[in-house]
Amino acid sequence: MGVTVPFEAGRKRAHEPSLETLQALVAEDLAEVNREIVTRMESGVPLIPELAGHIIGAGGKRLRPMLTLGAAKLCGYSGRRHIGLAACIEFFHTATLLHDDVVDGSDLRRGDASANALWGNKSSVLVGDFLLSRAFSLMVEDGSLRVLEILAGASVVIAEGEVMQLTTSNNTETSEAEYLEVITAKTAKLFTAACQLGAIVAERPVVEEKALEIYGRNIGIAFQLVDDALDYSARQATLGKTIGDDFREGKMTLPIVLAYRRGDEDERRFWRRAFEEGDQRDGDLARAIALMERHGALADTVERARHYGAVARDALGIFASGRAKDALIEAVDFAVQRAH
Repeated sequence: MGVTVPFEAGRKRAHEPSLETLQALVAEDLAEVNREIVTRMESGVPLIPELAGHIIGAGGKRLRPMLTLGAAKLCGYSGRRHIGLAACIEFFHTATLLHDDVVDGSDLRRGDASANALWGNKSSVLVGDFLLSRAFSLMVEDGSLRVLEILAGASVVIAEGEVMQLTTSNNTETSEAEYLEVITAKTAKLFTAACQLGAIVAERPVVEEKALEIYGRNIGIAFQLVDDALDYSARQATLGKTIGDDFREGKMTLPIVLAYRRGDEDERRFWRRAFEEGDQRDGDLARAIALMERHGALADTVERARHYGAVARDALGIFASGRAKDALIEAVDFAVQRAH
């Protein structure tokens, strides 16, 4: 069972937002990034490129590296440093996906068998470590201590976010503030770093770097909020994903946090049984979705995503109008509205 969440109802647009504008803007640079990724995946150990190629080539949008490339264009950069750094961002992201699937025990990734399902947990973790090492190699080759500071710091925060999520899993007392702290670290921090890099390589003023930092953090939060709402939406099936993975894994995402807080004692007993006791039965997912619908938890999760999306758009206000700015604004709209 799934529900369709009305994203951006009533908002009129000439076309549905997509990543096509950003993809067109950075197409040549992205092709170079992809070549860099393929080159850096090579290893004398055949399992490494085989496993890494499986997840990197599994149909991901490359949103994070595209944001690095788009931010660099927004800042008027014309060199080549952003190519290696965008590849670095993608390696970071892919490594976290490999590690996440092991931690979550996921058998599917983007509708296909996950790497850990095919090669086992040990191989997935170790290849994830290899990709992190490649990312750090690219950082060192760039030669900027500021770049190293940002990306090394992001690596620490992302790892902290993963551990924080473990501490909130199956805990029905998780607050909205704690949930936001988790996703800001686990998801939004890499978006933030990806966008900051555009200003850094272009040697732009601190005010522009700060603006891109705010943009990246808020599009990242919005992106994760929508992902968490989508986990209970019928739209999941068309995206090649299964409905209710977060429910089965005991993840306390915002729709669950809101439904639990707004429910009566009988409903809270249900959530505690399903999450804290791990006693999930036939029909529980359908009941969970019905409760989220009853209390407006899914719609309100999307409403919060709209708020963070608006903050991200406003952060770009200091930049001159143009193709790059338009593309980055549309990327925000895509992040919020992609469940349509």
